Amino acid sequence: MCEANAYLYEDGREVLVLESVDEVVANAGEVFLRNIFDQRKTVAGRIKELQLVDHRIILERLPK
Repeated sequence: MCEANAYLYEDGREVLVLESVDEVVANAGEVFLRNIFDQRKTVAGRIKELQLVDHRIILERLPK
């Protein structure tokens, strides 16, 4: 399995946003996520870190 879980880094901790993500599209301050069950989420922010071996996508909000 190549899917990853997506987390939003907030207040010093990681909050799960979506499990089993297989599509990530970053564009103009937003990150679109879609998983293997066709669930979709859009997060206002950017990709902070990708941990490919651990199947983790870490997102963060853009500074205001």
